[in-house]
Order: sequence, then C-alpha cells, then structure tokens
Amino acid sequence: MTYCVAVLLESGMVFASDSRTHAGVDDFASFCKMTVFERTGDRVLVLLSSGSLAGTQAVISLLRQRADAGNGDANLWTARTMFDVLGLVSDAVRAIQQRDGPYLEGSAGGFNASFLVGGQIKGEVPRLFRMYAEGNFIEASEDTPFLQTGEAKYGKPIIDRVIYPSTTLGEAAKCVLVSFDSTMRSTLSVGMPIDLIVYERDSLAITHRRRFCEGDSYFKDLSNAWGTGVRGVFRDLPELHW
Repeated sequence: MTYCVAVLLESGMVFASDSRTHAGVDDFASFCKMTVFERTGDRVLVLLSSGSLAGTQAVISLLRQRADAGNGDANLWTARTMFDVLGLVSDAVRAIQQRDGPYLEGSAGGFNASFLVGGQIKGEVPRLFRMYAEGNFIEASEDTPFLQTGEAKYGKPIIDRVIYPSTTLGEAAKCVLVSFDSTMRSTLSVGMPIDLIVYERDSLAITHRRRFCEGDSYFKDLSNAWGTGVRGVFRDLPELHW
C-alpha cells in the first residue's frame, strides 16, 4: 500500500507521495512513487502512482519509452493539453493490463495501477486528475481541489478542514505533510521517505522539491507541534454536561 495526494490551488499545485512498498509483514522496501516529466518553459507533468509496483513501473517505463522514441507518435512531450496527457497515460495503463492481466488472473493482487496526474502545459491552466486502474479518470475542481490514492482515509480529515482553492502553497504543503504524519501514525503500510513538490502556477518549472527521510528535523518539529496543538485544542473543548 502507499499514500499519494495532490492539491490544485489558485496559486499552483502540491504533490506528495510516500515510498513504502511491501510483500508481507516482514518484507518492506522503499521505491519512489513520484515521476516527473519537465521541459522548462513548456510543460511540467507529475505522476504519483499506487497499486502493484510491477504494474506502475511498467506503465511509467512504457510512457518514457514512447516519449523518447522520437518516431512522430503522440507522447508526453508532444501532447497539446493535459486531457491529451491523460489519454496517453490511459493508453499505457490499458496496454500493460492487456499484456500482463491474463497472466495475473487468479493471483492475490492481479493487475492494479492507479495514478494521480497533474501539471501544466504552456497555454493551458494547471489541471489535476485521478486515473483508476481501468484507465478512466476524474478531474479535480474548485469543489474538490485535492485528490488522493492509496491509503487515503487517515489523512483526509485534516485536508478536508484546511484546503480550499485560495489556500497558499506554503499552507497547503504543511497540511499535506501533517496528512502524512497522521497516516503513518495509523498504519504501517505508509512510510518515509516522503517526496514533495510545490509547483507555482505558470512557472513551467519545478523549483521547490524536497525528500523527507526518517529523522528529518523539520518533519519531526512539524509532527510534534501538530500533536501538541491538537492536545491543547482538545483540552479547551467545551465540557460535556449531562
């Protein structure tokens, strides 16, 4: 299992993903779930993946192979809109599913690869989508400015209360990190390192990217301050009268 979240704001976008993957209770490993296609001044595309690691890596590899082929076929470097990007990702998901799916029937996991796909192409506003394993997708909106995939339930309440389209990028980044802290306290299936990107609208370049590893001083301070604050608010809640 994993946890990925992406936020669409008036001022830009925030992307974050954990790195934990495991094949059993005593078999843990770390793999980056964040993939970036960036051509400064032209486009920034970010993919966050969850599901079968073999499946998601196969999809990303196919997208890279098609993008680097240079044979004139549509690819992530030539897509005119983010909607076209989603079509290319969907085609890759279905191609891997058709190739590998029959061999995985009856296995415990089967084929499972889902993505959060967001970014901006020159001439278009930033857009954010969630793609399901079947290749269909939904788009973030003003009413739903964030999307999650993976182990989403533990980190959702804080985002629901804090994130609005007008939220600043800095506040959204802190909120997303608190969401990861809450998730990791509740389940062992999500763990560090955490990869974070903050993208400024119309910059068409990634200038703020950071990885938080185990023991990171900022993340520890954020976690401690959040825990102390929650306990303080709890103590100040109105007393229950019977």
